[in-house]
Amino acid sequence: MTDSDDGRGADPGPSADRVRLRRLPDQGSHRWEDLVAVLDAGFVCHLGVVVDRWPMVVPTTYGRMGGHLVVHGSAASRSLRTAKAPTPVCVTVTLVDGLVLARSVFNHSVNYRCAMVYGMPELVDDPADKLASLEALSEHAVPGQWAYARSPSVKELASTTVLRLSLDEASVKVSEGPPDDDEADLDLAVWAGVVPLTTVRHHPLAAPDLRDGIAVPGHIADGPLAPGSVPERRPN
Repeated sequence: MTDSDDGRGADPGPSADRVRLRRLPDQGSHRWEDLVAVLDAGFVCHLGVVVDRWPMVVPTTYGRMGGHLVVHGSAASRSLRTAKAPTPVCVTVTLVDGLVLARSVFNHSVNYRCAMVYGMPELVDDPADKLASLEALSEHAVPGQWAYARSPSVKELASTTVLRLSLDEASVKVSEGPPDDDEADLDLAVWAGVVPLTTVRHHPLAAPDLRDGIAVPGHIADGPLAPGSVPERRPN
């Protein structure tokens, strides 16, 4: 997959055998637009890498820059130190949309959207590229925050590892819809259906040491909030 592919029309198929969808391929896709839809909707990924001959899967935030993902962390991180070398990694992003409750426990399931990306990450070392990557990470999670908060210092930049991973080898899987019960179970007196799940924003909570008179900035305050979310009441 590349950002030059508009993703329309037929599925182009896997770009490599490792991203070929073998189980329930009808739920999968190799289209660019489907990959971007999942990646742009999430903000936490899991980075899988082998460290000292053992697999390690680390949750971290990410950003997308065209046809690449960027992830970051402490320069002291074992997983990122390992991934800095020419080492294969797997990055997954999963969005859970609902609990699928069937009449039988065996047929319970989850509605989800998942993207899986394989590749050899490259170390982002150039200071300008590093700043641009960190900006993409920040803006992906909280648009507007990069220009609002203090930029990283030279020392902070040096203590941060940034990796860039091509999206060329990726696949998407989506599971949606009601439970698929066995015909023999349809007459059971058991409720069946879907419990929808979403990630929602609530009213921002100020840091306890925040100076008086500093209001929540518009790019944070104006975001969509969860129904019934109650504004924070700060002590007098």
